[in-house]
Amino acid sequence: MRLGAVFPSYEIGSDAAVIKDWAQTAEHLGYTHIVMYDHVLGVDPARPGGWEGRYSKHHPFHEPMVLMGFLAACTNTIELVTGILILPQRQTALVAKQAAEVAVLAGGRLRLGVGIGWNDVEYEALGMDFHNRGRREEEQIDLLRQLWENDTIDYQGKWHRVQSAGISPRPESRIPIWLGGNHHVTIQRAARMGDGWFQPMFMPGTPESELKREQLDAALREAGRNPANFGVEGWVNYDPATKDAWHAQLEAWRRWGASHVSVRTFDRGLANPAAHLAALREYRDEVGG
Repeated sequence: MRLGAVFPSYEIGSDAAVIKDWAQTAEHLGYTHIVMYDHVLGVDPARPGGWEGRYSKHHPFHEPMVLMGFLAACTNTIELVTGILILPQRQTALVAKQAAEVAVLAGGRLRLGVGIGWNDVEYEALGMDFHNRGRREEEQIDLLRQLWENDTIDYQGKWHRVQSAGISPRPESRIPIWLGGNHHVTIQRAARMGDGWFQPMFMPGTPESELKREQLDAALREAGRNPANFGVEGWVNYDPATKDAWHAQLEAWRRWGASHVSVRTFDRGLANPAAHLAALREYRDEVGG
């Protein structure tokens, strides 16, 4: 099972030297991948009607595609992962181009986690339909792969049309697409179309986790796929108060069938970027390789 680190986007600040140091330290500590979250806009909580979303304009999110381009030049071996990119609020051909460029610059170290999101304000601002986002995502995934794998394509879908065109440069190796989301429809979509399922919003050992495992395995078998070969990324929170349980948490994910786990240090009361790095170091030192 591979152990990654979640980029503390809205707590790390905007100093490029600090961001570079964080990524290089995570790589040096032996973390296998960096997971980056995505929000284009932050909503003002003072808007008419208020705002109940978890994130607002007060949370500064770094743009993941640009960030990965920067990190591609700062690191050598660590995998760069979107966890997740809100695909249906973006133009598909542009995402294909950006992802291909990151893959080229990073030597193939890209895993593209995608999802449909929940923030209708972002969709409206970006000129995309919030209500058909799940169905469009399926077509988007198909188009992404065709653009990456073919020099020229002719594509006619319900929402996309590409006539005798393609992107260049294209990635030299396949870009894995993992789907994020906890709804059973997303699980079925991941089983049919994805290379993995990203950060299920539960912890192993709960009734929900067992139900989701059953749903995932059933969907994979229905799609003619072997559950043992399908990637799943779980998560753990850094919490020094539960240090004696860190090994058990990872082991629980391993028994559940996770291939990857990422450590989250944000929202843990850490004062500055140095504290985030200290937390990653402490966690790695405790759980080992």
